[in-house]
Amino acid sequence: MIEINEPFWALVALIIFVAVVLYMRVPRMVAGMLDKRAADIREELDKAARLRKEAEDLLADYQRKAKEAEREAADIVQQANREAEAMTIEAARRAEEYVASRTRLAEQKIAQAEAQALAEVKATAADVAVAAAEKLLATRMKGDAADTLISRAIGNVKAKLH
Repeated sequence: MIEINEPFWALVALIIFVAVVLYMRVPRMVAGMLDKRAADIREELDKAARLRKEAEDLLADYQRKAKEAEREAADIVQQANREAEAMTIEAARRAEEYVASRTRLAEQKIAQAEAQALAEVKATAADVAVAAAEKLLATRMKGDAADTLISRAIGNVKAKLH
C-alpha cells in the first residue's frame, strides 16, 4: 500500500474545499456582498454630502437672515432716533408757543391793570378836585343860589370825567 502522509491529505482537503467553494459560487457571493457594501457606503457618502450641502445652505440662509435682521434693527433704531428728535423739536416749539401765549396774556393783564389803575387815579383825582372846588365855592359863595350852582357844576364835572 501506498503510504499517504498528512501533507497529502491536507492538500486533498484543500482541493476539495476550494472545489466546494467554487461550486457553491462563494467568490461571486463574496464579490456581490462586497459590491453591495461598497454601494451602501457610496450611498451613505452621497447622503452625507447632500446633508452637508443642506446644512451649508441652511447656514448661509440663517447668516443672510441675521444680516437682514441687523439691518432692520439698525433701521428701526435710526427711525426711533428721527422720531425722538422730531418729538423733541415739537415739544420745544410747543413750549415756546406756550411761553409766548402766557407772556402775551400776562402783558395784556398788566396793560389792563395799568389802565384800571390810571382810571382809578384819574377818578380819585377828579373826586378830590371836585371836593376841593365844592369846598372853595362853598366858602366863597353863600345861599341857595350857591348851592344850586355848586350842584350843577359838580354834576357837569363828574359827567365829563366819567
